[in-house]
Amino acid sequence: MTRFSRFARLLAVVSLIAGIEVVANQAMASEESVDRRTQLALGLDVHAQQGASTFKQYCATCHGPEGHGDPKRTIPALAGQRFAYLVRQLANFAGGERESITMHRQMSQAALQEPQTWADIAGYLNHLPNAYEAQHGDGTDLALGGAIFHEQCASCHRADAHGDEDGFVPSLRHQHYDYLVRQLHRMAQGDRHNVDENLVRFLRSFDEQEIRAVADYLSRLRGPGRDKKSMHADGTVLD
Repeated sequence: MTRFSRFARLLAVVSLIAGIEVVANQAMASEESVDRRTQLALGLDVHAQQGASTFKQYCATCHGPEGHGDPKRTIPALAGQRFAYLVRQLANFAGGERESITMHRQMSQAALQEPQTWADIAGYLNHLPNAYEAQHGDGTDLALGGAIFHEQCASCHRADAHGDEDGFVPSLRHQHYDYLVRQLHRMAQGDRHNVDENLVRFLRSFDEQEIRAVADYLSRLRGPGRDKKSMHADGTVLD
């Protein structure tokens, strides 16, 4: 190998390392920005009526006017979901921390870039009743799904699958089966950048039967979430 060839290869390696560092720094900056904007949104007063108007204008076409989702298109139900979790996911989509071409296109609109808008939409959805029939699987492995959930997942999502006390871990009740299956696969594949690495490794140990069993078990759980935010009559949050 000539001296020039060795020098060219060295330059290529240095450039590759520099590129990796740039990408890593950009990812870290994006995550920090999402964290800051999430906390900002969570500290704002919630105007649920404005959230209802914004949701119906920008979101209801896909998620339905009552937030029940569309299982035929693998669109999740959002009615009754945890307030903090909804805010965080809107921030994640706006900041590119969750993958979805459709959501990125929608969240690029100026009206959906503001933390106040996230708080308003989340406040509206959190108070919607979730008394609807979620899509579920064929019921053949419910015992397996329940056993896996209670042994491996309930420590974070709680035994009733309502999520954690802080509200950042989602409720998994009243969610559509196909959506749950898809998201379990996507998390295992690393497509959701905001998911803990330990959870990604854990989900990669699941086989297809186990994924579908857990999703079917969860899709059959009924009842509202527990963290309804208390509000004044005008929609602002009580202290």
